[in-house]
Amino acid sequence: MNLGLAIKSIRKQKGLKQNQFAELCDITQAYLSQIENNNKEPNLSTLKTISNKLETPLPILFFLSIDSNDISPEKEDAFNIIAPSVKSLINQFFTIQ
Repeated sequence: MNLGLAIKSIRKQKGLKQNQFAELCDITQAYLSQIENNNKEPNLSTLKTISNKLETPLPILFFLSIDSNDISPEKEDAFNIIAPSVKSLINQFFTIQ
């Protein structure tokens, strides 16, 4: 799971600089950087704030952070086939404005 990359990607799609977004979320830029680089795992409250400020529901944020390492080997082929389409649909509805 690459939650940090999902957060960073959506933040950038929305045109927010890291320091701006950290301020919106009432966290330090250093902490946001650690989250985005998967060096720190935020608590649920912080994740809810981040998802609200990104205007992306938390379950969608979790889905976008799934990578092939999270999928069992017997389901990996199916995941690799459907994931790009599903992620594209999600981006159309929730992340790009």
